[in-house]
Amino acid sequence: MYENMLGEKKSKTFRNFEICGAVFVSIAASVLHFLYEWSGEEVWASLFSAVNESVWEHIKIFSIPYVVWAFVELCCIRTPFKRFVSGKVLSLYFMLIAMPVFFYAYSGIIGTNIAIVDILSGFAITVLTFVLSYKMIVKAPFIEKYFVLSIFLIVIYYFMIGYFSYVPPKIDLFKDPVSGNYGLS
Repeated sequence: MYENMLGEKKSKTFRNFEICGAVFVSIAASVLHFLYEWSGEEVWASLFSAVNESVWEHIKIFSIPYVVWAFVELCCIRTPFKRFVSGKVLSLYFMLIAMPVFFYAYSGIIGTNIAIVDILSGFAITVLTFVLSYKMIVKAPFIEKYFVLSIFLIVIYYFMIGYFSYVPPKIDLFKDPVSGNYGLS
């Protein structure tokens, strides 16, 4: 339907990097879930690991490795910069929106959350995020048009990650269901 914007060889290499990225993000998120606790609750660990069991902190432990992997891809694969940044940032926002929407939808319907569903949905949404990223970067003829918006959105993302772990809004997205606290205890 759409033309391959990267060429056959480069798109295969990129596809392989995206597959490795989904595995990397899933493993990294699993480690980051516990890193803050393992570090003795060090401040440096709170910047990129879960500081509580809130939905926001779980979004953070998947999204930060996604951004790290994007930098790896950017350094290893020569893709058009504006196309790459736009596709990665828009895919990142898919992840940021899909995780809480799925969590609140399913837990609202059944009246509770189930840990294994939460974990598997995080992995599934990660895979979908990489699929979306691949499709946009390789096939979307219009994606470069969103470069300026993507730069704005990535700045907002870094602000949210840096600020909301320390000064979270008092809404359910940031509330630890175990302790009832918001952000760092």
